[in-house]
Amino acid sequence: MEKSIILSTGSPGVTTSQQSGKTISGIVTDINNEPIIGANVSVKGTTIGTITNADGHYTLSAIPEKAILVFSFVGMKTQEVPAGNKTTFNIALEETAIGLGEVVAIGYGTTKKATITGSIASMKGDKLKSIPANNFTNALAGKFAGLTAVTTSGQPGSDNSTLRIRGSNTLGDNNPLVVVDGIAGRDMNRLNPADVESITVLKDASAAIYGAQAANGVILVTTKRGIIGKPVINVNVRQGWATPTIVPEWADAATYAQALNEIDLYANRQPRYTDEDIKLFADGSDPWGHPNTDWYDLVFKKFTPQTYVDASLRGGSERVKYFVSAGFNYQKGIFQRSANSYRQMDIRSNLDAKVTKYINLGIDLAARQENRNNSTAALSELLRYGMGRPNRVAFYGEYPASGYEGGMNPAVVATNATGYDRNISYILTSNIKLDITIPGIEGLTVTGNVAFDKFIRNQKTWKTPWTLYSWDGKTLDSNNMPVVSGASSGYSSPSLNQYMQDDHGLTLNALVNYSHTFAQTHGLKAMIGFERKTGESMNFSAYRTYFASTLIDELFAGGDLDKTNTGSASHDARINYFGRFNYDYSSKYLVEFVFRYDGSYIFPKGKQYGFFPSVSLGWVISEENFWKEKLAFINSFKLRGSWGQTGNDRVSPYQYLASYGFDNSARGDKSSPKDSQNTTVFDGNTEAKFLKELRIPNPSITWEVANQSNVGFDLQTLNGSLRISVDYFHNIRSNILCYRNASIPATAGLTLPRENIGKVKNQGFEFDIAYNNNIGDFTYQIGLNGGFSKSKIIFWDESPNIPDYQRATGKPINPSLIGDNSAGLYYEAIGIFKDEADLERYPHWQGAKPGDIIFRDVNGDNKIDGLDRVRSDKTNIPTLTGGLNIDLGYKDFYLTIGFQGAAGATRYHEVESGEAGNFSMEDLEGRWTPTNTNASKPRVGNYRSEYWNQTQTGPNTYWNRKSDYIRLKNLELGYNMPQKLYSKLGIESTRIYFSGMNLFTICGMKTFDPETTSAVAYPLNKIYSIGLALTF
Repeated sequence: MEKSIILSTGSPGVTTSQQSGKTISGIVTDINNEPIIGANVSVKGTTIGTITNADGHYTLSAIPEKAILVFSFVGMKTQEVPAGNKTTFNIALEETAIGLGEVVAIGYGTTKKATITGSIASMKGDKLKSIPANNFTNALAGKFAGLTAVTTSGQPGSDNSTLRIRGSNTLGDNNPLVVVDGIAGRDMNRLNPADVESITVLKDASAAIYGAQAANGVILVTTKRGIIGKPVINVNVRQGWATPTIVPEWADAATYAQALNEIDLYANRQPRYTDEDIKLFADGSDPWGHPNTDWYDLVFKKFTPQTYVDASLRGGSERVKYFVSAGFNYQKGIFQRSANSYRQMDIRSNLDAKVTKYINLGIDLAARQENRNNSTAALSELLRYGMGRPNRVAFYGEYPASGYEGGMNPAVVATNATGYDRNISYILTSNIKLDITIPGIEGLTVTGNVAFDKFIRNQKTWKTPWTLYSWDGKTLDSNNMPVVSGASSGYSSPSLNQYMQDDHGLTLNALVNYSHTFAQTHGLKAMIGFERKTGESMNFSAYRTYFASTLIDELFAGGDLDKTNTGSASHDARINYFGRFNYDYSSKYLVEFVFRYDGSYIFPKGKQYGFFPSVSLGWVISEENFWKEKLAFINSFKLRGSWGQTGNDRVSPYQYLASYGFDNSARGDKSSPKDSQNTTVFDGNTEAKFLKELRIPNPSITWEVANQSNVGFDLQTLNGSLRISVDYFHNIRSNILCYRNASIPATAGLTLPRENIGKVKNQGFEFDIAYNNNIGDFTYQIGLNGGFSKSKIIFWDESPNIPDYQRATGKPINPSLIGDNSAGLYYEAIGIFKDEADLERYPHWQGAKPGDIIFRDVNGDNKIDGLDRVRSDKTNIPTLTGGLNIDLGYKDFYLTIGFQGAAGATRYHEVESGEAGNFSMEDLEGRWTPTNTNASKPRVGNYRSEYWNQTQTGPNTYWNRKSDYIRLKNLELGYNMPQKLYSKLGIESTRIYFSGMNLFTICGMKTFDPETTSAVAYPLNKIYSIGLALTF
């Protein structure tokens, strides 16, 4: 592709007589008119030089006659311009390697991609605008090498993705730190995607600038700001429809009845259904006595609507720049006639003003309201009952049927007939930022920032009784409708639970930045800063029942019996000192040193502060003469390496203090020893709560420490069309808080505190490849990224006498181990007992029958017990992740496609089948029966009643399924309509599009989505959308 150098002299400048000692100035930008920070401006053949400031501005004094001005920046073409008689030069530099001039957020500052020495990935927010995700984090899957985004639920308003950077790195909290507009700890889940300017992921020790919060990596999100130019209005309207990604196939009534008969047969009971019963279930001739209810079809919608609207105004002048936006997002739930929904309204205003020549002011304000509405039953329960028995009816005509556990007829409890659960949240974030350029000291600036955030939540759960009707199984009216003869209720009495939460946080920070180039070759940048964060959280909740009427849903109307009131408050505080120092020599040799001295309220005095350093090096080999002579076809090649320490302090605060609490299990009923045993009673009738110790303190508690090492390279060739980045990382995490329960016997009777004794390691590699080009009017860009991580526990406190195959040490990181030493232990399923001969051949669980699962006798003692469980090499976090992203364009048409995949994780396949609920056809097809003894699947059994499907025995590998998958994560096909159709309406551009998300999935799982955790988790959704985007 042919390229040209763009040279702009801006205004004609001032012409003077040629003389030595004159002063020149100007602005250096890229070809998109974005200022270049740190560009070198020098006089050829002299030591006179400087670098551009944050606005791309420069000034040079004492310029000799006939001077040649040299403008350069790594990754861009150097320009030489005669000074002549002019005093103003505005220069636009062209990139020699695509993207190297891009500005990237790095924590308390920005830098050009060309000078990065750490493992940092970035992306413009507009790259995500084609994904119809209702939650911002859902759009990140497959977009960054090493970043895993697993969405375990599609529930409206509760569909946050679980984010992992480079897999699992600790037995504790693995969540990365999120920083939005420079403020750590803000939530990005519900950000309006149209407001996002860029996303940056700090994956290695470059995150050390955030100290004790950065061990799991850092995600930096920057929202859009104003730009110089006329006001531009953008409006985007999208209407979508969602449907589950995987719809399981359940047994019909006849198949279900046959399966129950088999259960009776194996239990030596008379089958409960005759052949005539099964025939009536199958042919539908007796819909009331022998129903065939498709609960999934009855309870769940085929499609649910989603609406998204966004509008923004952007523009500005040299003095004032602005970005203002408003958004609306509405989602309905998947249940028929359900109150399940989510509604969000958000506004944002980012303003920048040039107060004086040396002072710039920024004021940011954003507000959001989130409304979540659900039924009073837990959604997982609704899903569980929605997969209920097909031989039961939901309604006798218009009357909802009884006969369900707890009255949980899913066709009723999914609606608002049982009351409501309303959760309303209000979120406010604000920033005031002041940038001061210090006159007289070139390159020196001071920045102050004040941020105040507020969160308010108000939740009311109003439970009201509902009525279910029963039928005697015989009596029908003249229309052959059942005559219901009785009624039963769900909740016995109306009840109200109300919860209120009020949080706020204040962040104050100050930065001093210095940037200068000495002797044209030595570039120095320095930043030091101070930050103080404080926060407070308060909550209150109350419960009332025994309401006289369901017409008044307020606390005052409830009865005094069984009422509760409670509340709590907490405070947090941090003080931090941090800095970053960069040196480069001729833009070839790059050095960066970062530190943070971090103080946290979580730990005891004397252990509240820690020092977290990192150092990274870069060598731009392609700037060497030998490279330019021999390997000029490789436009850019940079080697880089880093090492540093970061921390993880995401633990419960105040563990260095003993804690006490009241035992609320007793109410002083002396007729019940169980109720009175924890209650102190004075004078025989006065009740006092019993105070007990809840936790033994650990006075030595501190944060986890991560030692992170990374080496990698960045390469560009084919005139920048092909870009490759590869990284290898090796991380050691120590001081992980773990219990010593394994080495101190449980018979000691102590609940011990966690201690900083755990140690793990995680290593792997990742790559990012991108290629772009065009063939005439056809343009294309292809990006492929992937990452592999392998973790191992180095130390986990374990009893010395347990067998090696049960040890957690040496196995992959499994955070579930904290509090559960048995996590990851499985019986190994090696087949199915075909017949009685197999039972004689293999050791087995007592009571085993033909058709049951064979467990391997691991220790060879000819019996099956807990010592035969083996620690698994798999967890629910994938070890291999990746994405393939394709952008195609032809004239006014475009197509964006994103594939995403993951491998190496498992999911536990568990369905409440048998008398408790229906069977999935995945489990029934090919099952063992007396006539199919060579089956690969076990016989049917009641859920949790057989040794191979109950939690008391423990999990086994038969139900542990691979969750490897590849899915079409996003697709958008759009058309930019000809301007002549609407130019008279004042419209600049019009775009119509179709977009989709999770459109198809290739995986081996049939009952539930591989990202979700079980068959009763709220399913993930496919989303089909159409949209219209206008620019004025």
